[in-house]
Amino acid sequence: MALGHEIAGTIDKVGSGVLHLVAGMRVAVNPAGPCNVCEYCHAGTHNQCLDMQFMGSAMRMPHTQGGFRQRVTVNAFQAIPIADTMTMAEAAVAEPLAVCLHAARRAGSLMGRRVLVTGAGPIGCLAVLVARFSGASEIVATDIGEFALKTARACGATATINTTEEPDGLQPWCKGKGTFDVLFEASGNPAALLSALPALRAGGIIVQLGLGGDITLPINVLVAKELQLRGTFRFDTEFQLAIDLMSQGLIDVKPLITHSLPFERAVQAFDIASDRTSAMKVQLEFPG
Repeated sequence: MALGHEIAGTIDKVGSGVLHLVAGMRVAVNPAGPCNVCEYCHAGTHNQCLDMQFMGSAMRMPHTQGGFRQRVTVNAFQAIPIADTMTMAEAAVAEPLAVCLHAARRAGSLMGRRVLVTGAGPIGCLAVLVARFSGASEIVATDIGEFALKTARACGATATINTTEEPDGLQPWCKGKGTFDVLFEASGNPAALLSALPALRAGGIIVQLGLGGDITLPINVLVAKELQLRGTFRFDTEFQLAIDLMSQGLIDVKPLITHSLPFERAVQAFDIASDRTSAMKVQLEFPG
């Protein structure tokens, strides 16, 4: 199957019944194709659709082909027009930005809150951007790589901690019953989650963004501090919100886009993307 679910492009043709889109229009592609008939779609939680066709995903049989292609066919509702001021590179970041906007909604209001982000990869850095936009008073990001932390600072982190060099770097925030109101765990690493718990204040909210294996949790800590563990999965209406925020210049994703290569150099692009000392978001470009 073809991978790829962060997609932007130019419309080549539209179906006879499509009136709001025309050939030549630049669009971001929402990779989510909910069925709109199941109980979750009817409840307005389309990201939990029982028959979701998500581009580049192997969760469904047969698999849904992704966007690593010169031409793709999508439903009209999946093609979201973008502003003339927005680049294709920025538009392609709408999907992961939508993921983080959904995570922020799962957390509740961030205005004036103190936020911790563990894992400063693309999702973690986008979580920093969203927290800054949402009015967080303090945003601390942790990671094991200096390049990732540099990007997090460019995205608005007020402080960063290299946990390889400073394994006890969160200690100043662990006084009393902790400091942070919200944790966005974006690494999927059990050690990152466990080390963050002492820094969360009583009643704090954990939003688990990163996907990993099974994790053994200290339930006594969650119970005694009344911590709330909330999952977050993909997005729903946040895709349009992501486009709107970028169009209005309210969120700038450009610091994350470190490389763009022609699709003929796809293997090299994947090699570059795997080097976390110099790459954040690596994109493939296809000829028009």
